Amino acid sequence: MTKQALDTDTQPADAETASRAASKISFTLDPNDARHLANLCGQLDCHLRQIEERLGVVIRNRSNHFTVEGLVPAANTTAALLNSLYDDVKRGVGLSPESVHLHLQQADIETLLQAAAGHDDDGINGPLIIRTKRASIKPRGRNQLGYVDAISRHDINFGIGPAGTGKTYLAVACAVQSLIEEEVKRILLVRPAVEAGERLGFLPGDLSQKVDPYLRPLYDALYEMLGFETVSKYIERNIIEVAPLAFMRGRTLNNAFIILDEAQNTTREQMKMFLTRIGFGSTAVITGDATQVDLPRGQHSGLTHATQVLDAVEGISFTWFANKDVVRHPLVQRIVSAYDTFEAGSDSDHRRPS
Repeated sequence: MTKQALDTDTQPADAETASRAASKISFTLDPNDARHLANLCGQLDCHLRQIEERLGVVIRNRSNHFTVEGLVPAANTTAALLNSLYDDVKRGVGLSPESVHLHLQQADIETLLQAAAGHDDDGINGPLIIRTKRASIKPRGRNQLGYVDAISRHDINFGIGPAGTGKTYLAVACAVQSLIEEEVKRILLVRPAVEAGERLGFLPGDLSQKVDPYLRPLYDALYEMLGFETVSKYIERNIIEVAPLAFMRGRTLNNAFIILDEAQNTTREQMKMFLTRIGFGSTAVITGDATQVDLPRGQHSGLTHATQVLDAVEGISFTWFANKDVVRHPLVQRIVSAYDTFEAGSDSDHRRPS
């Protein structure tokens, strides 16, 4: 049982003022178990410090009595997060910086601050859960929720942003769920076979063995959601097809879920070719990171071109992921931000007249 009290000296006049007001929330986590509390707080309170840094609050505790100070939305979110984490601990779940990071992604403080200021929620109601054979996958944060929601409502969807934001993983999860629920008859996973700045040379083996290294991330996601034996069986029966982009020409794909991964490495012609393969009853998801183009010098990315050409086309959705959506190690967020800042500065230097 959790006891919670909110200390407020003033009553803000409106939602915008409330979002900027400071509050102090005191609550108790029951039962008072030293082992559970140590797991919750982490070594040297590292989990609490991680939450403080992300949500901009101050957390104090004495045994199982906690106090949180900060902006009203952030303080409320912190209290709810600590309660949720403690529930996990009581169920025997061991916490780590990685799991706390994922909970923080789900908390999405920027969205909470907007909601407190009276902005709408883009029509997304409640948490979305993607159910596959071996796991239930829960999107983390507003952009991931919007991405999954858009995939369920549009025939063609673009997910664009930095590495580690879950673009491909969530697309594969949606594809697997659609196959399980018999909304589609097959899944096609497509990638342009472009080397990432390296020369791999001649690859031995048959066509499948030559292509597999480029498509390994897609296989890994499928194995996690369906299991190795099921994936192998589906590939043998052509229910799941993994192919290089060049093999898509001349085909029309009906009743299929098609994912084009690493789309920043398509040319303009390849992107147009792929988009015109879509048939009736099909859903397509195109994922990529426009900052990691491996095309030969002088060739323009088909992904960047498509965002300009198709921006106003009805029935096509665009989800733009940002650095804050990265769900890998927290350091990855800072690395992506550092590169973005450096490259923005370099572009400014090039444009500055001598």
